[in-house]
Amino acid sequence: MRDAIARARILVAGDVMLDRYWFGEVSRISPEAPVPVVHVTRNEDRIGGAGNVARNAAALGAQVTLLSVAGGDEAGLALRSLLEAEPFAVQLHEDPAYSTITKLRVIGRQQQLLRVDFETRPGHEVLAAKLEAYTLLLAQSDVVILSDYGKGGLTHVGRMIELARDAKKPILVDPKGDDWARYAGATLITPNRSEFREVAGSWKSERELADKAAELRRKFRFDALLVTRSEEGMSLFDADGAHHEATRAQEVFDVSGAGDTVIAALAVALGAGASSVEAMRLANRAAGIVVGKFGTAVATADEVFANRSTGGQP
Repeated sequence: MRDAIARARILVAGDVMLDRYWFGEVSRISPEAPVPVVHVTRNEDRIGGAGNVARNAAALGAQVTLLSVAGGDEAGLALRSLLEAEPFAVQLHEDPAYSTITKLRVIGRQQQLLRVDFETRPGHEVLAAKLEAYTLLLAQSDVVILSDYGKGGLTHVGRMIELARDAKKPILVDPKGDDWARYAGATLITPNRSEFREVAGSWKSERELADKAAELRRKFRFDALLVTRSEEGMSLFDADGAHHEATRAQEVFDVSGAGDTVIAALAVALGAGASSVEAMRLANRAAGIVVGKFGTAVATADEVFANRSTGGQP
């Protein structure tokens, strides 16, 4: 499997962002307001959003290209510097009027105390250039991931899915919001439990959940739909029915970025020739590893395939 993964070519397009962490000590409450005072002792920048998806796919050993948009601001420069150190190709289109998406998290006593978001929406011109680049990169890819964080980088998502379908390339989507019509025709969509409930409504049994998934697959012409269900594992719904994998997490430290790991592992496995059920098993193992790490992290091939008796093959 690892040899096949090394030949898989994955194209990741979507909203890339800078995850910025300020770590500090908390010893008192502010005299100005009933909030803790954090004495910042160190800071760290990490690649987030679609960039973290690309990192996860590359960490599993695939050949990866990231296509996204960033600004010419300080955060954009920091993000470019981080991306240059990664083992995958990057096409980062610059919009001078765009504020690079930044999520600043203040951490004290191993807990997130505050998150501050900085963002604007990219301009039409840079998005049109990105779509043109996407069309060219599509021919050089085996599987496409569209990582949607609702920040404007996937304005042309319908056209991107159409182009991938025409090229007979599997296209996986990590959705945002309740308008799934914009993802119609995708090969596989990966909502978490709350995202699925937002679109399908609540359910009282596994049978009802499967029926709702089947209805959405028909309505939006998805080949498959995978619901990540936190402590309940994940469920795949395709033409053959429902398939379930129990969670493999031994200790949950941080679930941020786990969805990035899931869709990256799915794409890598499909690009290596695995079935959708085999791909789900690989994704479940990878997610079980990454939730035991802090912040936006990756599961490496060595970690995922470490135990040959349970993880050597999907």
